[in-house]
Amino acid sequence: MLKEGNIRIPSGCAIAAIISRDGKPLSGETIIKGMIPMHDRSNGLGGGFSAYGIYPEHKDQYAFHIFYDDVIAKETCERFLKDSFEVVKAEIIPTQKIPEITDEPLIYRYFVSPLASVLASLQVDEKEYVVRIVMKINTTIKGAYVFSSGKNMGAFKAVGFPEDVGRFYKLDEYSGYMWTAHGRYPTNTPGWWGGAHPFGLLDYTIVHNGEISSYDANRRFIEMFGYKCTLQTDTEVITYIIDYLLRRQKLTLSETASVITAPFWDKIENSKDKEMLKYLRTTFPSLLITGPFSIILGYDGGLMALNDRLKLRSLVVGEYEDKVLISSEEASIRAMEKNAYNIYSPAGGEAVIVKVKEGK
Repeated sequence: MLKEGNIRIPSGCAIAAIISRDGKPLSGETIIKGMIPMHDRSNGLGGGFSAYGIYPEHKDQYAFHIFYDDVIAKETCERFLKDSFEVVKAEIIPTQKIPEITDEPLIYRYFVSPLASVLASLQVDEKEYVVRIVMKINTTIKGAYVFSSGKNMGAFKAVGFPEDVGRFYKLDEYSGYMWTAHGRYPTNTPGWWGGAHPFGLLDYTIVHNGEISSYDANRRFIEMFGYKCTLQTDTEVITYIIDYLLRRQKLTLSETASVITAPFWDKIENSKDKEMLKYLRTTFPSLLITGPFSIILGYDGGLMALNDRLKLRSLVVGEYEDKVLISSEEASIRAMEKNAYNIYSPAGGEAVIVKVKEGK
């Protein structure tokens, strides 16, 4: 953390990721180690992780991770879940008491499958149905908040430093082919359990360093399509934009990156993809994200890392064997894999897309 005199100059939140392109299991301990060198980028008001490939025995069900303020909220939400899904399994998410994490809510997970009869009556596919259920719980059931809702993956977050959050959830006991992580330094929004990163919807998760100055414009547009931004932090809107562009509009990852970090008009005019970029820029102008930021998007089978067009937030990429490592700092990459190579910083607006090999 930089200091000038007695004034603390925050260098922003911390983000990190590790993925095996061969789909090999990676211990949660590795990503926790990657967050430790960036401790001073956080202030203890939020930390979290997302993990992919951690529920192979329930890979066909959606894994709902839910915070409850109290037993009444839990009972109300569980009645709603039973009316909406086949609930295959319900359990407390295992945690351990540590002095650094306090005031924890009730933390449960549910493995659920949409009821075929309900899907048929509503004439929607199961992903759209799950999104509607998540939005309804988060906006209408007081004291209940679904913070993860994908298949064979899960988000784990809390108010605390990320390395403490990892210990709290015992993430060293989990293995997955991909992990993302976040250490929060909120500047103008509250630090609370629901506001910690990652933000998730279906299998999409976002960890974010920076500030979205276009938040109001982005929010007003995306809420026209049924999304509700209620979680008191600007990062939430990025998650919904990603879902809208990838799932609903069926854009590619590269096209999505060209919407949210659209090139300046002079670069578009000189690009070999001029017509495509002009179409995206004029069709989705309200989804251009402005302000200093770097993000890592996790999804089923891969990730995309991206920073703003002016590169106002740091982002570093490295490799080791079949693994790709991404972080706010090279020190973090070295903590995850000391022999990492091909380390570089992507250009502003340059999407780094990594996918697990087909069949892996």
